[in-house]
Parts: sequence; structure tokens; C-alpha cells
Amino acid sequence: MSNEKYSAAENYHRLLKNNKQFVSDKLEEDPAFFEKLAQGQSPDFLWVGCSDSRVPANQITGTDSGEIFVHRNVANLVDINDMNFLSVLHYSVDVLKVRHIIVCGHYGCGGVLAAMGRTHIGMVNHWISRIKDVYLKYEGELSAIQDEAKRGDRLVELNVTEQVRNLAKIPMVQRAWKNRELSIHGWVYGLSDGLLKDLDVVHEDLDGIEEIYRYENL
Repeated sequence: MSNEKYSAAENYHRLLKNNKQFVSDKLEEDPAFFEKLAQGQSPDFLWVGCSDSRVPANQITGTDSGEIFVHRNVANLVDINDMNFLSVLHYSVDVLKVRHIIVCGHYGCGGVLAAMGRTHIGMVNHWISRIKDVYLKYEGELSAIQDEAKRGDRLVELNVTEQVRNLAKIPMVQRAWKNRELSIHGWVYGLSDGLLKDLDVVHEDLDGIEEIYRYENL
């Protein structure tokens, strides 16, 4: 959405004004809303999504504050070398005890589309090289799709699928499976219709994960 009708200063102060309205609306609905919110959080979901500003987890799922623990990065990648991501995963799985992890991509993802090309666009190229690996893995299927937009949409789906599998390979996730219920899901959000698509890619245990990635001494 364009903010050209606002000056830079007006646009900045608009956020603070909107916050006051948000507080007013919430207190009108429930006078104790913030008092209860300050007591702690017990979300059932960890959301691993894209940094794209058009994909806000709470809004598109109709959930309220405290219901979803959120990690976002460019193209919703699960990177075992990213300490930020691993810290979020540890806290959500080992402390909050979430029962669902949702990896959510979106059609028209700039990171995914950039990974399909060969243009150097700066530091982000290093990050999205992981998506190029996904492309190579499914190159036969993707190359057969003539329409570039549809090929990009399919790569978005395959990228989500691979990130779900990457989560299943992480030791702390496998340790949780030994003790309790935990499901990993893959979704894609449609910017053009607002709908979430469940890719039916679910990991609730080590089924489908190669033995080399299965840890025994957890």
C-alpha cells in the first residue's frame, strides 16, 4: 500500500497515533486485556514466515496477541547456522512447549524469485543461495514449467517443503518428539486472494527423514 499521501514525518507519527487507537479499541472490548497480556504468554504455535510486510501472522490467521510466537526472515528459511532462528526455536520448543510449528511462505516472494535468476543483488544473494539449492534439487520438475510465474509459485511451495524437512532434522525438535506431541506444517499464503494453502506436508516424527539425520543420544 502506498503512503505517498503522507510526509515522512506524518507517516512516522501515524504509527503512534494508531497505537493509541489500538489501545482504546482493545480496552473497550476487554478492560483487562493488557493486564492479562502482561501476565505471560502460552502460544501453541511457532510461525516461521517471510519478512515481507504483506504477510502478518496474526492478521491473516485471525489470532490475537499471545497466540503465535513468530520468527521471520527473507523467504522463510530454516537455517541451522542462524543463531537468531535457533534461539527462537529453542525458546518456543523447550520453554513455551508449542505443539505446532508452521513454515509459511507466500506466492510472489521476492527472495524466491530472485533465487531463480542470476542477478547479483547484494548481501541477500548469500542468504537465498539456499533456495538455489532447492531449485537444483527439483530442477527437472521446475524446468518443465514454461510459465515463469507458475514456476516461481511452485518453487515457493517446494521451498516451504524443504524448510519443513530441515526443521525435522534439528536435534532439539527430535528431542521434543521423544517426549511429547509436536507437528511441523507447511503453508503458503496467497497475496492475491488472502487465502492460506495447506501443502499437506507434515512431520510429526522421523518418518521420511533419512537415517543420517536421525540422532540417537538425545
